Amino acid sequence: MTPHNELRLLPWSGPDGKPCFLSADDTPGYLSRIADNAEAMQLDLGTELMDHALDVLAGKEADPDEIRVLAADLTRALRDTVRVAISRGHRLETSAASARGEREVAPRPPTAVG
Repeated sequence: MTPHNELRLLPWSGPDGKPCFLSADDTPGYLSRIADNAEAMQLDLGTELMDHALDVLAGKEADPDEIRVLAADLTRALRDTVRVAISRGHRLETSAASARGEREVAPRPPTAVG
């Protein structure tokens, strides 16, 4: 997965809403598998919320409170999806560079989404 000198952005935040990172080697460990499962659940939830939003918006008389709650839920799901995309994109870049035999000058954490 992530080379030993790279940090993986995890799909959850720390106590103060700060991003969490994992330093891992190429072998997927216990925490990496938990993160993979959390990412999959976040993406599944986003898909379910999107389907629900389409149903709600298709209704002629959508309740404003329901739309407000739905908008908040969709915003959280979008934040999680962006975090997963950033994390996976960074790992793809690192893995492609590694496959080409390139070495990064200095390890850098991926850009976080708060």
